[in-house]
Amino acid sequence: MTRKVIHVAVNGVTGRMGYRQHLVRSLLGIREQGGVHLRDGNAVYPEPILVGRSEEKLRGIAERHGLSRWTTSLDEVLADPAVEVYFDAQVTSAREASLLKAIGSGKHVYTEKPVAGSLEGALRLARAAKAAGITHGVVHDKLFLPGIIKLRRLVRKSFFGRVLSIRLEFGYWVFEGSGLPAQRPSWNYRKEDGGGIVLDMFPHWQYLLEDLFGPVTALYARQATHVPQRWDEIGGPYEATADDAAYAVLEFASGALASVNSSWAVRVNRRELLELQVDGTNGSAVAGLRHCAAQHRSVTPMPV
Repeated sequence: MTRKVIHVAVNGVTGRMGYRQHLVRSLLGIREQGGVHLRDGNAVYPEPILVGRSEEKLRGIAERHGLSRWTTSLDEVLADPAVEVYFDAQVTSAREASLLKAIGSGKHVYTEKPVAGSLEGALRLARAAKAAGITHGVVHDKLFLPGIIKLRRLVRKSFFGRVLSIRLEFGYWVFEGSGLPAQRPSWNYRKEDGGGIVLDMFPHWQYLLEDLFGPVTALYARQATHVPQRWDEIGGPYEATADDAAYAVLEFASGALASVNSSWAVRVNRRELLELQVDGTNGSAVAGLRHCAAQHRSVTPMPV
């Protein structure tokens, strides 16, 4: 077996998602399994190069995981011809400019969502990537969750008959930071820094729901800032200028309707962070991140 090493620059690796999700669970997880095994018997093996703003944090992560390369200079890593792929996990407000740099350097790009803070910015990136002839992609991780895979099988097999309605509930209690430390960084709650649950989570719901139920033809949504004051990483209070909750009603081309609720101020401890209920003429199902329970109308007990 031949192992092809691909050098991947991971920018924003000191952040919560960049570190836990994309470095540890994804790239290092792939390495632990010996790489991605191809049909021809060979394997692709990722070699992460850590990129961020804090030398101390980068050094600590590199030492913890036995990685040899890290840098605080994006220009340096993009100028390296050995680097083939650039992955961006930075704050939203910094993403567009860095992606344009990477595309201009001829790197293949993979990025967290949203790719930019505006439609114009997203289109600018898409056009630049197409013109450069590079391979490019955006995180669509929710499509590959075990619970969603099971739900997709039911939809594809017409288990539900005609889908009538969908209910999506997502969220958990993000502590304000005054007593218990917040689980998410403070920039998430500052609109001027690219924060807000709509920008953070609705890109996921768009690709997930359209993959399952087809195109959306109508949308009504309201956003809210339920917690107007929070405390930052050093214990200082600040005004939360971004939305921490959003409520939407969607209509699909099929006629099905969906209610979508997302909130960082949910107090109840649900079984899973994401719960997606589907009701149709022939059956219903509730799916989460890992599980999916279904019930056909043939086994639904009738009232006496």
